[in-house]
Parts: sequence; C-alpha cells; structure tokens
Amino acid sequence: MEFSSKLLERAVNEMSQLPGIGKRTALRLVLHLLRQPESQTNQLSDALKAMRSEINLCKSCHNISDTAVCEICSNPYRTEEIICVVEDIRDVMAIENTSSFRGLYHVLGGKISPMDGIGPNDLNIETLVEKVKSGKVKELIFALGSTMEGDTTNFYIYRQIQDYNVVTSTIARGISVGNELEYTDEVTLGRSIINRIPFEASLKS
Repeated sequence: MEFSSKLLERAVNEMSQLPGIGKRTALRLVLHLLRQPESQTNQLSDALKAMRSEINLCKSCHNISDTAVCEICSNPYRTEEIICVVEDIRDVMAIENTSSFRGLYHVLGGKISPMDGIGPNDLNIETLVEKVKSGKVKELIFALGSTMEGDTTNFYIYRQIQDYNVVTSTIARGISVGNELEYTDEVTLGRSIINRIPFEASLKS
C-alpha cells in the first residue's frame, strides 16, 4: 500500500495494530478522522490518553475502574458472600448486562494455559484464595469459558480452596462448549447464572 504522506502512513500503521483491524480498515478509519473537525479528533486522542494513564484496577476484584475500589465492589446492595470468578472485564460486562447477579466478581486476568506460558502465578488467584480464607465468602461461581484452559483453571482454584467452608458452583452448560461468555446472548447467560450447578457435579460429567 503506497502512501502520499508519511504522517498518514504512520497513523494507518498504528491503527492496524488493533485487533481485527487490517490496513484497509485502518486507512478508512484514519481518513474518516481526517474529515472530522479537528476538535473531535482531539477529543478521541485525549480520551485514549486519559484512559491509558489514569485508569485503575480495583484493589478488591481487579476489575477495571476509575477509582481504587470499583462501583460494583463499593455498592452496598451487592452481597460479598457470593463471588463470580471470571477471566476479564468483558465477562463482567456480559454478566452485568443480564441483571441476574447481585454478588461480587473476581477478575483473574486470564486462564491457565501452559502452551501460552501462563501459569497460576500469572493470574489473580492468590488474592481470591485469601478472600475465601477470610470466611466471608459462602459461594464461588466459576464463570470461565467452557474450554480446556477454563476447565483447568476452575479445577486448580477448586483444589486451592476445597478445604475451606465454601460452596463451589459453575454456570450451567446452556453455553456451548468452547464458547466465550462475551459472545453469549444475555438470556442464555442469565439463565446459566441462575441455574448454576455444583462444581463437583461438573467434574463427573
């Protein structure tokens, strides 16, 4: 792809680094920005800079937040006795959209995947175990995707907390095996949270 401007080429190259954005799509987006008022482009630039430099991870659940403790964890109407264990913020958003869950979350930041060099120490598992040890948590809901990596992560956490007085459950398998939560429709996901099953039962299936 030939460019008449090095500035344009640089912008396209940077834009094409985003997931799912090829060079042609990046060029279309960059040209769209050029046609917009300069103030609008500056607003986008300022928003991205602010997000990158000012955003926090909740010190309690590791969700992305504007404050030290996210709005979900600080909500007095949420119960801290039930924690839904998810892979990342996209799963939190997906479950929240169902309006079917009133507990708290714990964002692992990924799944155990030896093939990708990701082990238990690379995830937010230790802080989850500490929550269970505190005695405040009555139930853990494993809401990772139905993949080999998700099942491995669930089982690892289960082994870490099985000696403590906490119920473990997993979302019902209304979600197809291999699917990620963010791509599941809200009705199916909501029902899978409500109709969750004991984790031990999932080990036998």
